[in-house]
Amino acid sequence: MAILAPVEAARDSRRAIVSNGVAAHLTTFIGANRYNPSAASAEPPGPEAVYPVAFLVEQPAGSVVASHFHEANQFQIVVAGHGTLGSHPVEPVAVHYSNAFSAYGPITAGPAGLQYFTLRNGYDRGARYLPAAREEMRGVKRRFRDAFAGPVAPDAAVPEEGTSTVLIPEAADGMGAWRLRLPPGAPLEGLDPASGDGQFWVVTAGSLHASAGEILPPLSCIFVAPDEPSFAAAAGETGLEVVMVQFPCGRDHVVAKR
Repeated sequence: MAILAPVEAARDSRRAIVSNGVAAHLTTFIGANRYNPSAASAEPPGPEAVYPVAFLVEQPAGSVVASHFHEANQFQIVVAGHGTLGSHPVEPVAVHYSNAFSAYGPITAGPAGLQYFTLRNGYDRGARYLPAAREEMRGVKRRFRDAFAGPVAPDAAVPEEGTSTVLIPEAADGMGAWRLRLPPGAPLEGLDPASGDGQFWVVTAGSLHASAGEILPPLSCIFVAPDEPSFAAAAGETGLEVVMVQFPCGRDHVVAKR
């Protein structure tokens, strides 16, 4: 079954954090991270396991998160504020992807701050900041990939027919990102999850009605594992805007040394 994470259920996990000297707030939606270890088992899953992680970062105005990398493949979706990621200006809705052990950044928040979802399909022990952690990247079998799309400006008008916008074109290994906009009550059916290594769906406007009757408002998210059937839902009474991202097949970084 797909994992549904309504924003209301996640709010209680919001907490102040400090990472590499930067103060921020983090809200956990799915899985465990180093700021919310209680969601994990005593022994965290290995890099070969599909393990969904989703959390929202609220980065305060003017703060700078230094360039870094992670041990898991990762998407980021900007949902509020303005800033820059590396040389790219970011605002809603921008999407960024980086492979495990592929460095990116810095992330700089603008005068209104910056809010973004971090989405992973594997467990990660936390950011490795450069240049201090550069030695950890040596000898790792990996494919460098850093993809960016956006911002895609929001459109207040409810569409009369469903539309799908490609944010990151689907690659041969299944990695890609899309924005879907649907009129009220319109059905939604996703890609075959077997074409990738896990999918996240993030509601950015309107509402999503799941097949079991759950109603997911903006900033709610869903994870669909690669062995699940295609995700099916419907747009709510005011329509739906949702961003779907799919991870690439294959995990080169699981084999740590060449």
